[in-house]
Amino acid sequence: MRFHLSGRSVDLDRRIHAVRGDLADVSLAGLLFAPHYAKAKPMHCATSAAYVRKAPSAEAVAVSQILAGEGFHVLDIAGGWAWGFCEHDGYVGYVDAAMLADGLYVATHRIMVRSAPAFASADIKSPVMATLSAGARVGGEISGDFLMTALGAVHKRHLVPIDVTDRDWVIPAMRQMGQPYVWGGRGHDGIDCSGLVQIALAQAGLRVPRDSDMQREGIGEAIPDDAPLRRGDFLFFPGHVGIMVDEARLLHANAYWMGTVVEPLVDVIARLQPDHEEPVLARRRIMS
Repeated sequence: MRFHLSGRSVDLDRRIHAVRGDLADVSLAGLLFAPHYAKAKPMHCATSAAYVRKAPSAEAVAVSQILAGEGFHVLDIAGGWAWGFCEHDGYVGYVDAAMLADGLYVATHRIMVRSAPAFASADIKSPVMATLSAGARVGGEISGDFLMTALGAVHKRHLVPIDVTDRDWVIPAMRQMGQPYVWGGRGHDGIDCSGLVQIALAQAGLRVPRDSDMQREGIGEAIPDDAPLRRGDFLFFPGHVGIMVDEARLLHANAYWMGTVVEPLVDVIARLQPDHEEPVLARRRIMS
């Protein structure tokens, strides 16, 4: 197989373009030079969740997280670590290969609540085998009030069919209230600001980028500075994002409180003003 690079290699955002010193995704051939190219192998998260890390080490910074049933396209596996990119947003990183299984998962339902126990059997008194997070993708046979998944029996009260969405993304966002703040988290034992936005919009059937700077350019349309804010609007700050629950209060996962809280927007702005001349970088709204 041969590729012809007709011009200079372009400088791509390596968060969402799988390229490193020795290897690149074959889809990038023709855009940049790499010693080797690989075709991605589709796999999926076979555990409750797995962190996507910046380097192939459990000590490396977590840049994101994949939830049960979510896809991960693998370009290389070495030393027990799979390097590739997430199916839902293209984010690149390393995942513990032991947490992945072959193929993209065919889900029939997704977890609706913040946290759902998966029982050993179709009985709420049976042991909990795993805990699944909002947005996790599951499938299996129905047994009474339960869906019998590979990770355990999940009660139907905690599920919605995979194609059912809620256009009011504030509702799934509010379900994350009290969730601890964890850098790179998308809801399993912790969440960060852009993870909260991404998970909430996913429950509304909308795919958006992973990081807040990407979301600032990729979500909705800009709102004029003098326009009243509404429920569901997105406010962007230096390195941060939150969702308005009404015209005056902001829902966000943040390191100040180390949790997911609702607080007056004026308080958030006042806290940032000593360090930032313009605390609010952008106001965005999804028009529908």
